[in-house]
Order: sequence, then C-alpha cells, then structure tokens
Amino acid sequence: MAAVPKSLLTLGASLLTARASIRLKRSEDAAGTQDRVFKSLIPKLSAATAWRDAGIERGIRYEAFRERIRPSTYEDLGRFIDRMKAGEPDVLWPGTCSIYSASSGTATGQPRTVPVTEEMLAHFKRSGMDSVLWYCARERSRPVFNGRHLFLGGSTALAPIPESEPFEAYAGGLGAITSLNLPGWVERSYYEPGAEIGQIADWQAKIAAITERTAGADISLLAGMAPWVLTLAYSLLEHSANGGRPAHLQEIWPRLDCYMHGGLPADPFEDELRSVLGPTVKFHEVYSSAEGFIAAQDADSASGLRLMADAGIFFEFIPMADFDETRVRSLGQKAVPISGVRTGIDYALVLTTPAGLTRYVVGDVVRFVSTKPPRITYVGRTNLRLNAFSEQVNEKEITDALIAICRRNGWTIVNFHVAPLFSRSTRGLVTGRHEWWVELKPGTSITPTGPIMAIELDTELRRLSREYDAKRNAGGFDAPFVRLVMPGVFEQWMRYHGKWGGHNKMPRCRSDRIIADELGGALQFAKD
Repeated sequence: MAAVPKSLLTLGASLLTARASIRLKRSEDAAGTQDRVFKSLIPKLSAATAWRDAGIERGIRYEAFRERIRPSTYEDLGRFIDRMKAGEPDVLWPGTCSIYSASSGTATGQPRTVPVTEEMLAHFKRSGMDSVLWYCARERSRPVFNGRHLFLGGSTALAPIPESEPFEAYAGGLGAITSLNLPGWVERSYYEPGAEIGQIADWQAKIAAITERTAGADISLLAGMAPWVLTLAYSLLEHSANGGRPAHLQEIWPRLDCYMHGGLPADPFEDELRSVLGPTVKFHEVYSSAEGFIAAQDADSASGLRLMADAGIFFEFIPMADFDETRVRSLGQKAVPISGVRTGIDYALVLTTPAGLTRYVVGDVVRFVSTKPPRITYVGRTNLRLNAFSEQVNEKEITDALIAICRRNGWTIVNFHVAPLFSRSTRGLVTGRHEWWVELKPGTSITPTGPIMAIELDTELRRLSREYDAKRNAGGFDAPFVRLVMPGVFEQWMRYHGKWGGHNKMPRCRSDRIIADELGGALQFAKD
C-alpha cells in the first residue's frame, strides 16, 4: 500500500486532536461515563462461567454487583487464567483468548500474565492513541506528528506459552502487544525502531541497533522509561560525536518535541533528562499497566493524571486505611466507585476490564488530586511500602524525600532501594532503622556522604509523612542509615535477575530485606 502523504496525516491528527479536546472539555461528570462503562461490561461478564457462577447476571445493578462479587488478586484468578491459556472458552470472558500481557513482576518478582481479548486490544489501541492526542490537546499544537515516533521497550516478539499446548497462546509485554497491532498508517509513517529491531531481546544489542538506525532519523516523539531512555540518549550522543559531542538530543533530532514516559515515575531523573533531551522537549506522562491504561496527562504535571474514565475499564477504589493484603476478598463493601472518592485519600486501585478481570486489585495505590475532572497521582504499590515498624511510608514519600535532598545538593540519582534494618533491644523488642542503598553519579560540587544524607533524609521524611514523624518521635525506630554504593551494583542486581532494560524497573522499597541482602551480595561481588 502506498504511503499516505504527511500533509494528510497531519490534517487527520488535527481533526482527532480537536475531537479529543472536545471530549476533555465536556462538563459531564465522570460518574455518568463510568456507569455506562459498567453497563457495557455486564452482558459479557454474565456470559462467562466464572462470573455467572459468582452471581453476575444481565442487568445487575452496581449495588448488587458490589455485594456479590468479591475483590480478587492475580493469585485468586490464576486458576481461571490457566484454563483460558489452555484454550477453554467462556471462562472470564466470552470466547477463547490466545494473547496474554506480561507484567514486569516488580512487586512479587514473578511476572503476571493477564488475558488480552479482542475488546481489550481495542482498549489498548484507543487509549494509546488518546494518550498522544491528549498531549496535543493540552499543548494546543501538533508538531509531534511532523516526525517519527520512537518507542523504547522490551522485545516485541510474543513468546509461546508452553503449558497452553496443544492450544496456541502467546505472551509479551504491553509494548509488544500494542506495537504488533498498530494501524497500518501508524506503522508505516510513524513507528520506530521498526519491526526487526523491535524484536531484539538483548538490551545492549538493541540499544546499539536503535542508535545506528535513528541517529539520522527525524524523531519528534520519544517514549520509554527514564533510566533506559537515558541509556539510549548517551549512546546516541557518543555515536554522533564526530567533530564534537552534541549537547543534547535536539541537536541530533531537531524536531524532537515530546518525551512520553510511564511505568516508573520519572521524577528522580527529571533534571538529567531535561539536560540530555534538549531545552524545549516537553514531558508527557502516561499511566498504564499490563491490565490496561489507567490515566494520562491532560494538563500541567502538578495537576496529576486524568483518569481514562471512558476507555472501557470500570474503576473502583479501596481506601488504604481499610486495605489489608491478607484479606482482600473481604473488602468488597469498602470499595467505592468514582462518585465516592475524595481528594487527599490514598486508595488501592480496583479494575473491571474487558478481558474478564473483575474487581481486580491491581496492586497500585493512587491519590486523587481532583474529582471533577478526576485526576490522580501514583503513590506506590500496596505491597511495596516501608511498614516494618508501623511507619506506613509509601514509595512517593521515599522518592520525594530523596529528590528534594539531591536537588538541594546538586546530586544526580542513578538508582536506589530502601529496606528495614532490624536490631533487637536488651528488652527483646525488635527495632531498627531504614537502610538506604543509593547510587549517585560522580562529579558533584558537594561531595555526598552517607551520614549527611541520612540526616537530610530523616528530616525530609518527617516533613512529608506524619506517620513517620510520629513513630520517630515515639522511638519506634532510629534514624536511617545510608549506603552510597559504587557504580554497577544496581546494574549487577538487575542483570542477575534478567531485568536489565525493556519495561523492567528497580523496586524502590520493601518491608523486608529480600532485595537489600541481594544488593549486599552484588556489592561484595563488585568489590571482589
């Protein structure tokens, strides 16, 4: 098929952006939109054996749905998903399902594979396009459609699921699934790095191939997680150093307009990213997971991310004050729809999707910045918090504290992890402190030291978290201990676990020492 002229594509993008702007400006309350989404999901769910047996029937009202259907975790639904992988029809959703989206496994160490039905694929396509159009709408311009779009992620090859045989089922990351199902005009006119390079699994080889291919390309949008985008950026800058190293990517790609990020908050890397990408590159955040698109930026970053209320997923929220990881199934009556949320409250996110995941506790914690329109911020994971001493410190507070002290001192974060460090008092009571593992870039004007960082982190966390401050005042645990690790310790850990590159990310905190003790081993290995 002949390529569509760029002028026609730009015109089409203008029309789609105008429609997106109108949708975003509608005064209609999100509760009404979510009610229609709920009603559209029920007929399909009632035709699936698992949910019909659980009490979902055509025409069921939300109040009865809330009473009959218990919230579920991935472990709760695992046996049903296994039946779907084996080719059994009508289990969680009508028909059979041969494609499964794999998560990175940040929280548990084990990836989740969740079904991607035809309806779910339509959700991914629409939400992915909306994410870009919302950027154009908020910036009131469409230069991002003047060049090509480079998506940096894991391999786009789908892997066969061995246990599904003789039924043919395949799994891959969200990026792989969406890239393999792009509209033809997008694939031909915009998609980079192309199908062949996209399938490369070896991260180092992939970065080299993308660098070679795109050094002379016309890139206007760059998407990927911050640490891996920085890896690519430095590779490109070194590759283009003939006659002098470029200062930033806009010297290589003059029309680079937008950096789209998600999967991992980019805040710890923001200053370095802005320096490396270029002075006029604008940031655009998208919040998605293996289970679906959740929210995207429609205003300035301080306003939070707008919930994608009309994209086919029904949302509920369990207040974290009521949340208990050990009894999720009993929390159905604690969950509220969009009409019941309040700003400033932390909620566990619950999804009902067009893939049959019903009242599914995805494991994320969000906080509403506003309710009309509904805008949220990502707070962290339900099971990746610091709570060994009942301090209830979340990932956002940990990250914000480290960013604040690094910006004050001109330090650049490479990676970090926080865990409890236990000790036992003479009275037999378990106490301790937080142990921070931090890797910083060398070459700062103020030399960082562990004790100085520990004092500043303690002060920042006291300011950011009332629970932390109260427990510290009561002597519940001691001031933190900071380990400034040599370059390569985090890379060593991630490579060992097969998490170097792609859509993988470093867990930033845990209430146990599983990762911290392994980092200790990586540190010893690096010393040896």
